[in-house]
Amino acid sequence: MLHHNHHHHHLFQSHSRHHHHHLQFAFSKPLKDPRSLSRKFTSGYWRWTRDLPTYFSKSKRYRISPFPVDDDETRWRQKNEEDDQAWANNLAHVVSQWSQCCTNAMVGSRSWIGALLSRSSKNRQNDKILNFCMSPLQEQRLQRLQERLQVPFDETRLDHQEALRALWRASFPDIELKGLISEQWKDMGWQGPNPSTDFRGCGFISLENLLFFARTYPASFNRLLFKRYGKRAIWEYPFAVAGINVSFMLIQMLDLCSAKPKCLPGINFIKLLSEDEEAFDVLYCIAFEMMDAQWLAMRASYMEFNEVLQVTRTQLERELSLEDIHRIQDLPAYNLLYQ
Repeated sequence: MLHHNHHHHHLFQSHSRHHHHHLQFAFSKPLKDPRSLSRKFTSGYWRWTRDLPTYFSKSKRYRISPFPVDDDETRWRQKNEEDDQAWANNLAHVVSQWSQCCTNAMVGSRSWIGALLSRSSKNRQNDKILNFCMSPLQEQRLQRLQERLQVPFDETRLDHQEALRALWRASFPDIELKGLISEQWKDMGWQGPNPSTDFRGCGFISLENLLFFARTYPASFNRLLFKRYGKRAIWEYPFAVAGINVSFMLIQMLDLCSAKPKCLPGINFIKLLSEDEEAFDVLYCIAFEMMDAQWLAMRASYMEFNEVLQVTRTQLERELSLEDIHRIQDLPAYNLLYQ
C-alpha cells in the first residue's frame, strides 16, 4: 500500500532520474599520448622495411658481373636473386605485422593494463575463496546467526509480541499503541494493520534488525523513519517494509544459508563476525543508511526501490571486498550512522 507523505513516513511518487556511476582508474602520473609513442616507435621500422628491397638490389651480391657468363649461370643468379627478393619481402611483411602488434598494444595500453589488473584481482579473490577455512569461533558464531535465520515470526509467541511493541515504543514513544493489529502500523510503513503478514518473507530476524537499529542508533533510525534529511519525493518508500527487504538482501549477499560462504564479501563478513558477534545487526544499520543515501542520490520514486536496493548491494559488496577491513567500523559507510 502506498502512503502519501503528509507527515513523515509515507511512500512517494515522482519521475525518477537515473544517474549512472562509472569507475575510473586513477594513475599517479599522467600518461603520454600512446599514439605519439606508437608513431615514434614505428617510424624507424617503417623506414627500415621500406628500404629492404633497395638494400638487397644494391648489394654487391646482386650486381651483374661485367664478365660474360653462360645461360645456366645467369638463370642460377636470377633464381637466387628472386628467392632472396621474396625472402626480403616476407621479412618486411613479418616486421611490419610485428610493428603493428606493438603499436596496438601501446595504443590500448590502458585497457590492457586494466584488464590485466582485473584478472589478477579475480585470481586473488578466487584463491581466497578456495583457501578460506573458518576458525572454531567463526564456525560457532556463523551457526548462531544461521539459527536466528531459521526462526519465523510467530504472532502467538509472547516474546515476539513484546518485540513488536518495543519497536513501536522506540519509534513513537509519545503515542500509545492501540493493539498489535491496528491501522497505526501503517504510519511506520507496514503494508497493512497486521505487521506479522510482512514478516513472513524474512522471519523474526528482520524484526530484530529493526529493533536493534532503533535502540543502538536512535538518531539515525528516527532520521530515516521520519525522512528528515534530503529532498524527498511525493511518494516515499515504506520504512518498515524497506527494512525487511534490506535484511533479506544481506542474507543473500553474504551467502549466510550455506555451510561456508562462497563469495568474498561473505568470507570477509565472517572475519568481521569473529571480531563482533553483532556484526550482522550493525551491517544492517549501515546498509539501511546506504540505501537511503542512494535513494536520494538517484531521486528515486517508489517504483525504483528494487533498483536502489541493487545499487546499494553492489556498493556494499565493494566495501566488504576491501583489503583493509578488519572490523565492522572500518567500512567507509559506517560513518553514515553518525552524520
